[in-house]
Amino acid sequence: MRTVYLGTSDFAAAVLGRLAESEHRPALVVTRPDRPRGRGRRLAPPPVAERALALGLEVFQPDSVNDDDARARISAAAPETVCVCAFGALIKEPLLSEHLMLNVHPSLLPRWRGAAPVERAIMVGDAETGVSIMRVTAGLDSGPVCLVDTEPIGPQDTYGSLAARLAGLGGELLVRALDGSPPFIEQDDAGATYAEKITPDDRRLRGSRAAAELERVVRALHPHIGANVELADGTLLGVHAARALASPGPPAGVVSLDGELPVLGCAEGALELLSVQPPGRRPMSGEDFLRGLRR
Repeated sequence: MRTVYLGTSDFAAAVLGRLAESEHRPALVVTRPDRPRGRGRRLAPPPVAERALALGLEVFQPDSVNDDDARARISAAAPETVCVCAFGALIKEPLLSEHLMLNVHPSLLPRWRGAAPVERAIMVGDAETGVSIMRVTAGLDSGPVCLVDTEPIGPQDTYGSLAARLAGLGGELLVRALDGSPPFIEQDDAGATYAEKITPDDRRLRGSRAAAELERVVRALHPHIGANVELADGTLLGVHAARALASPGPPAGVVSLDGELPVLGCAEGALELLSVQPPGRRPMSGEDFLRGLRR
């Protein structure tokens, strides 16, 4: 089947790799414009652009996919299906109606519609998630679903480990959907939940919450966004790995720097900070961070 692919993120780049190996290799890959990235904030292409070029695919980076020129470029590729995955921009009419569009969404729809389904599933302690292949409609991830498969969430899973498995699953499901054109089933809106975009407040580890909840936040935001905690001097310390303790620690909201590891007191239990990142420095173990403070 002749396809065009719309995607931007690392997740979408992994799905693109599987699609390019199939009989449905995209005739055109559409992604977002280059953006500042990294500490130096230099312009760099999105992951999908890099992957597409490495695969020898034609890449198009319009300012808006809904512009007349972009729509004409997509139509010129004559796709039978437009495949969408983590594109990161709203697709509007009339583009929506000009092509059959299949979206690879990493959740068990209608649970976790929206921008951060993998993170939110880990944060709330879901036992499983998965990937849904759905038809793109004007609603937020509310279109009918043609394929779905599940993936367990392990007690040590981070965003990085879980997203990698979901991307592999998503690529396989997308190819299956293109191979077989399975029927679509409407979602039950009554069961919908929404995965809002991660905010600075979501990243902050606050001792007013239970340690087990905060451990999940750390795992959900590693390695791509990162959690942080405020120290007594107002410094925001990045946290890459943490362990919830059932036993009480320092007072809730206080970060103790007196032991072998930094420990955040929580409403229930305490949170050991196993891997941290001081401002302007590289990640390090909690032990190394405390050694540096004591020199």
